[in-house]
Formats: sequence, C-alpha cells, structure tokens
Amino acid sequence: MDRNTELSEFLRTRRARLRPEDAGVNMTAPGRRRVPGLRREELAHLAGVSTDYYTRLEQGRHLNVSEAVLDAVARALQLNDTERAYLFELAKPKPRRAQRRRPLRPQRVRPGVYRMLQMLEGVSPAFVLGRGGDVLASNRLARALIIDFDALPYRERNMTRFMFLDPAARELYREWDKYASEMVAGLRLQTSRYADDPGLTELVGELTIKSPEFRTWWADHNVREKSHGVKLYHHPVVGDMTLAYENVTFPGDDDQAMCIYTVEPGSPSEAALQLLANWTATAPPDRASSSSPSPSSISQNPVHGDH
Repeated sequence: MDRNTELSEFLRTRRARLRPEDAGVNMTAPGRRRVPGLRREELAHLAGVSTDYYTRLEQGRHLNVSEAVLDAVARALQLNDTERAYLFELAKPKPRRAQRRRPLRPQRVRPGVYRMLQMLEGVSPAFVLGRGGDVLASNRLARALIIDFDALPYRERNMTRFMFLDPAARELYREWDKYASEMVAGLRLQTSRYADDPGLTELVGELTIKSPEFRTWWADHNVREKSHGVKLYHHPVVGDMTLAYENVTFPGDDDQAMCIYTVEPGSPSEAALQLLANWTATAPPDRASSSSPSPSSISQNPVHGDH
C-alpha cells in the first residue's frame, strides 16, 4: 500500500463529504461552487495552515508533518476517533523495530481459544477471524449459520471473500449492502495497520477486479472499526433470525478476534437458533455443501499468513 496515495485520497474524500454550511463556511458569496464539499483553501483556513501547505499535505507531500497540524486538520474535517487514528497512521506510521522486511508472524489460534469455541458448541455460533477476514477457527454452529468453512479450499476460508464472491451471502444477510460496506471500511483500516501483508494486497486486488460493489466502496475511503452489533439473517433451513455479536480480542494476539453471536432469550430467534443446532447435530454428512451447514467438528485454517 502506498501511504502517500492513501493519505491523499483519504483527505480528498473527507473534504468532499463535508458540507460548507456544516463547517461554518460563509455561503453568501456569489458564484457557483465547482467542487463537492469544501475547497482546499476553506479547509486550510479552518485548520489554521496555509493553502499551499495543506495542498502539499493532500497531495501526499507531507514532509515531517507535526501532530499539531494533523490534529487541526482532523478537527477541521470533523473526523471521528477511528478516522483520526487512521489519518495519523497514514501520515506518521509507527517506526518498525527492524528495518529489514520480514514476513508477518503466522496466525495461530491458542489451545485455550479452541476450548472456548468448544464450550460454545451447540449454544452460540463462534469463530476466530484473522487479518483480512481469514477464518482461523470456527465451531459447528457457526458453520451451520454462515457457511461450511471446512468444505472450502484453505484460500477461500475468508469472510470477506464469502461476502462478496459467494451468491449465498446475498441470500443469507437480509441487509447485505450495509454489512458488506462496513466490511470494506474495516478492511481498509486493516490495510493501514498491516501494510506489509501481501495477502491483504492480494485480497483487495482480487475483490476490486471481481466485485463492482467492493470497487465502489473501496474508492470511498471510509474506515470503520466495529466491536459489536446486530445482524439480520435469512437462513435457508430455519428462516429469519436476529443475532447480536461481540468481537473479542485477546492479549498477545491483537490481529485476531473471536466473534460470538447471541440471541434474545425467549425470542423467535432463540428458537430458530436452537432448531439450527439440533438440525446440525443430526444432519448426515452428504447434506453438507459449500453453501449449507456441515456437522463437522471445530475447524482450523492452517493457512494463516496469506489469503
């Protein structure tokens, strides 16, 4: 990832989305505006820097930009906390301990995390996600809910690929556009943190070519970090369900997250999830496919460093 290009596009898109009236810019002056959002000189004025300085910053020519300037630009652009952190990551990346480029540490799931997945078996769908949405481990109920990851080639055991390249995802998620666009925003945030990961570069390139929706949302340069939320499903076996989820990270493995789904006690979704658990426990192996549940045990994706 070229950080200068990413910084340039991020600042440009944030400036374009900000309406002048929301930024307190006087709109009484005559003349038709030729650009969406704020002009560069208007943003520079709000940030308290010269137009020439901000122009060079937006063009990716940001030699030794100070944190004070970045703070001022972030305030002028009305960035949220995630966007502000992303801006700092692009403009002032953290120094590496060693200058030589080394492969990222392979992603391994600790035995204790596997035991947690087993404890949730038959109760809650749960899986462990790595960089870029790699599914590193999953329990049977998660595979029954979403897709049988065990039946997929290792390279395709990836939640982002499933979302954009498998037609079953559009049938499964009742608000596919919402969830898919949020996934793109989360992936862009990861690319700034793991800029040296060739698997992420490959994933972005593949999805940009194969999915017009991904290509459009990627060009928006939105970033988002979601640790919890609610998703609406339409499952081919048990019908509609509303599931809440929590993403839990573990000390020492901050590039992994366990996603755990829960349902409201006594709700129709709880009954549907229990029906799915019962169905999965008794379904014969020949009913498993790439888009239907599999009754296999806890799985692990041995391909941890790439996609």
